[in-house]
Order: sequence, then C-alpha cells, then structure tokens
Amino acid sequence: MSSICPIPIRLKEARISKALSQQKLGELLGLEAGNASARMNQYERGKHTPDFDTLKRIAEVLDVPVAYFYCEDELEAKIVEAMHKLQPEQKQSLLGFIEELKL
Repeated sequence: MSSICPIPIRLKEARISKALSQQKLGELLGLEAGNASARMNQYERGKHTPDFDTLKRIAEVLDVPVAYFYCEDELEAKIVEAMHKLQPEQKQSLLGFIEELKL
C-alpha cells in the first residue's frame, strides 16, 4: 500500500476533468479571490490537506463522491466515480452483481 496521500492527485484530476482553474474552483468554494488559487495549489501539491468538510464541498462542486479522493488505485477511483453517477436502484443492482462475483 502506498504511503502517498491520494487526495492531491485525485483533486487535480477531478478539477481538470471539469475544466476548472484552481482559481475558479476556489471561488466556487467561496474562497476569497485573492487567495483562492494559492489555497487550491497548496491542496494539489499536498502542502496542506483540506479538512473533511472542505473536501465534501469540493466533492459537491466537482460532482464526485468524497470517497473518490481517498482511492489509492486509479481503477478503484474510476469505479467509485462511475458508481456515484448511478441512480439508487442502479446502485442496488450493482451491489447485487458484486455480491454474485464474490461467490
């Protein structure tokens, strides 16, 4: 298991996939325009880690689940992100499928 925190990597990936600058993401989170880009840059470089409430707000803006930021594996991150976009009944079907695979 990697000892590198996956949050900075996932944050940058999700931000870029939404075509947002660090500045714009920070502003959408309600940060002051003067330090929005710098704060997001610190998060993406791993210099600082957002607290859980901030990470939840980031997840909402980027339309990813909070769990996405904690995925150490690229495939798992893609699965979590895809699952997030499913309707509740689809998630239930997916869970049934996964349980069948475990047999």
